[in-house]
Amino acid sequence: MSIRTAFPALFAALLFGASTPLAKALTGFVTPLLLAGLLYLGSGVGLTLVLAIRRIWTSPGSESDRSGIPGAEVPWLIGAILAGGVAGPALLMTGLVSTNAASASLLLNVEGVLTAVIAWLVFKENADRQIVLGMLAIVAGGLLLSWQPGSLQMSPGALFIVGACLCWAIDNNLTRKVSSNDALLIACLKGLVAGLCNTGLALMQGAVLPSMGTTAEALLVGFAGYGVSLALFVVGLRVLGTARTGAYFSIAPLFGVLISFVIWPEVPSLAFWFAAALMALGVWLHLRERHEHEHTHEPLAHSHSHRHDEHHQHEHDFPWDGKEPHRHWHKHEVMVHKHPHYPDVHHRHTH
Repeated sequence: MSIRTAFPALFAALLFGASTPLAKALTGFVTPLLLAGLLYLGSGVGLTLVLAIRRIWTSPGSESDRSGIPGAEVPWLIGAILAGGVAGPALLMTGLVSTNAASASLLLNVEGVLTAVIAWLVFKENADRQIVLGMLAIVAGGLLLSWQPGSLQMSPGALFIVGACLCWAIDNNLTRKVSSNDALLIACLKGLVAGLCNTGLALMQGAVLPSMGTTAEALLVGFAGYGVSLALFVVGLRVLGTARTGAYFSIAPLFGVLISFVIWPEVPSLAFWFAAALMALGVWLHLRERHEHEHTHEPLAHSHSHRHDEHHQHEHDFPWDGKEPHRHWHKHEVMVHKHPHYPDVHHRHTH
């Protein structure tokens, strides 16, 4: 696997990791649930503006202008939004009430594990020994990074946090089912729904909106750390599959800690360096993967941004200016061949 292929997932992790220390700086001015709502709203509103600008620059009526979600895939997207944008944050905030921060940080690492388990067992995504070992190394690094003395003290709220991780794992796997569509649109819809739900719930619980300046900062952090990050995560699902994208995204805490050191300078502990080494080992194991065998592509019709490579040899039923990549509805015929591949949108086959 090339670093270029892994780049969307890794950059998504960087942006999300950066949002954690930046959001932490706002916690003294906003309640946790309201902050979560504002971050998601920043994601949804920011991406709405990006989509509007893109539409202005796109020729009206052209094939590339059609970026809606096919009706057959809408249930998958609704399920992802309800699981990850509504149920997940609500369970997390409920669990945090009776769970200390150290335990919560450790438990949040369960999301990556559950994401991979669901992808492997339910959706039959392939994974060899090297990928599994890489996943274990990244998760172990995350556990070590968030470990604090006494952090194994469990409370009833821990079950709610694990429940939140399960919701996000389900969200990740359901989002994979629609990942061939416009990543910006998917991230925008998820951000708007999650933002409205969490903000509304916080206001009903008595939270008060902060100053305009603080609100603007939260929206801006949400746009980059949740909006752009989620769009890149969707691209990662499209080209890498769920388990591998989830594994790369699990290194987000490492980026968060590094940025925290910049904002609040301190000497990294020995545990940090061990955690960084484990995560680097996991990423290296994933990057050196080479999965190759003869496989069959079943007939498939969908729309996504593509170039005319070996998987996209088709005619156009509309005027095409020859520019690539481009997006339009196209069909794939049956094809049997052999080459290195990953469980991307074109290689979701059984083994």
